[in-house]
Amino acid sequence: QVQLVESGGGLVQPGGSLRLSCQPPRNIFNIYTIGWYRQVPGKQREWVALITVALDTNYADSVKGRFTISRDNAKNTVYLQMSSLKPEDTAVYYCNTIPNTLGWGQGTQVTVSS
Repeated sequence: QVQLVESGGGLVQPGGSLRLSCQPPRNIFNIYTIGWYRQVPGKQREWVALITVALDTNYADSVKGRFTISRDNAKNTVYLQMSSLKPEDTAVYYCNTIPNTLGWGQGTQVTVSS
């Protein structure tokens, strides 16, 4: 089963920024809405943001105004720009199609800590 590969995570101080990347295969990128999700150990994976092929976006209330999702058609890449990061944003971040048609990758760890 195809799995997406996420990158761009790291350790950042509260108030800092990070940009995550996800590069689906082109045949998938051109057709599906792509979403970002995150998961904290012991908790269910939660949806964070999505972007449609038509570039419509939507965000979870917890990240609205701080995170921006975008897609670069030339690079078939979806980005999640995260700003004003908070300790509660610490999680492993994943991308997948919506609906979730692909296997979950390893994700990328984001740690917000001073």
